[in-house]
Amino acid sequence: MRRLLTPQLEEVLKDYPLYSQDDKGKEAVCVAIFAIGSARWFILEGEPEEDDTILFGIVIGLMEDEYGYISLNELSEVELDLTAQGFGKLQVRQQSNFQPTPLKLLRDNRLQRFLERFEE
Repeated sequence: MRRLLTPQLEEVLKDYPLYSQDDKGKEAVCVAIFAIGSARWFILEGEPEEDDTILFGIVIGLMEDEYGYISLNELSEVELDLTAQGFGKLQVRQQSNFQPTPLKLLRDNRLQRFLERFEE
């Protein structure tokens, strides 16, 4: 499922292939943000792999806040069924109109606390 692979995301990832931002810390550029509920994925890099796109970024709001690899196909399939609560089914969405931004400039307190753990 390639629901989350927009032409804009495909284009920006050409400038940020995997491993292109290693060791940049807070200077790394976030190229996209995905969210569902309070969980957020801050995407730093990615490239196509067969019928998928493999991304690297930071996930905030799940069991642990961490750096990691993300399959765009798997992210596209994440769904929360809140029908019993009257909300229906929620899917991961990409933040619209997001422009690539250095991590240090993103106004997300939990993300900034996570990044501080890696400062020297």
